[in-house]
Amino acid sequence: MSILHTIPLSLYIHIPWCVQKCPYCDFNSHQLKSELPEKEYIAHLLADLDQDLPLVSHKNEVRELKSIFIGGGTPSLLSVEAMQILLDGVKKRMPIATSAEITMEANPGTVEADKFTGFKHAGITRISIGIQSFQSQHLAILGRIHDAQQAHNAVNFASELQLRSFNTDLMHGLPSQSVENALSDLTQAIDHAPPHLSWYQLTIEPNTLFYSKPPTLPVDDVLWDIQTKGADLLAAHGYEQYEISAYAQKGHQCQHNINYWRYGDYLGIGCGAHGKITNLHENKQNPQQNLYEISRTVKVKHPKGYMDISRPYLHQSQHVENDDLGFEFFMNRFRLLERCPKADFVRYTGRQLESSEIAILDKLIAKGLLLNSQDHWQVSELGRRYLNTMLEEFV
Repeated sequence: MSILHTIPLSLYIHIPWCVQKCPYCDFNSHQLKSELPEKEYIAHLLADLDQDLPLVSHKNEVRELKSIFIGGGTPSLLSVEAMQILLDGVKKRMPIATSAEITMEANPGTVEADKFTGFKHAGITRISIGIQSFQSQHLAILGRIHDAQQAHNAVNFASELQLRSFNTDLMHGLPSQSVENALSDLTQAIDHAPPHLSWYQLTIEPNTLFYSKPPTLPVDDVLWDIQTKGADLLAAHGYEQYEISAYAQKGHQCQHNINYWRYGDYLGIGCGAHGKITNLHENKQNPQQNLYEISRTVKVKHPKGYMDISRPYLHQSQHVENDDLGFEFFMNRFRLLERCPKADFVRYTGRQLESSEIAILDKLIAKGLLLNSQDHWQVSELGRRYLNTMLEEFV
């Protein structure tokens, strides 16, 4: 069977502008200081996609997209017209599965009823709303431009819009946050019954304002209590944890992110966007067996450079070395709580496990961090708690 049908392909589209840069954010986002150059940027996005199409074409056939994710920055700053031009442009260039999930990130401060109805008509099937907290004191510390009421209004509107699904993004472990306070935030989110809930701990990342001026965060014991009691609360309300920080009602897992974690392929277009693509090459010694080549791409990071017609969009392309495939595969796959078919290692990497990798897996199994059956691996409850320790074994 062709690689076109065995490894799913997604598309990530980066919109780099925000109204205001948050002090915890290390994403490639830039504060919008003048009018959004959306028409110019959309034209560059589609030209960028044109240049990438040969990477996902095999025997003159362009691979089908299983999902599209429009992230940022704040993609909801775009006009409906610009979103329509963007999605129509993608559809003209690539086949898109009829069941494809098309997600757009949005911030509550940019949610407008007429505009978001237009986004739905343009083809958006899922919205991910960056709430972070329903409490004004936390929103102020996090540098968010919305208040608590706008957060509630945004989730209510997403529910009324009757999209295929929507996600609520919520943080915990906020400065000086207690267990009770964190669970209050989570309860308010659950009361809205979002089909998907991303619930993750605030971490202090380099190159952020919080890194240079760190706030006082809860101690480890409090963080662990928040995590365990929050997970119990979510489970009690019908949310299944399927990834380290992702919970969903039945049938509403984020298909785009699942493809990432299963080590699927994805094109990345836009400022600083990353891609991971698998291509096949003829094996002259064995014509029945193709040779895999997995590459990672990074686009020019800054909007000014990205939209400079004298420069290429591609900043870097790097071949994934054979010795790194095991680490990359397991680093991604073990974020998922689902069982991992052992056959998927060959399917996604194109090679068999090496003896050193088998030894690492045996070590993790012996420590109780990894469950093992004849055909599957699965991260154990203990392994979820010490995931970083597990992955360090492959470095």
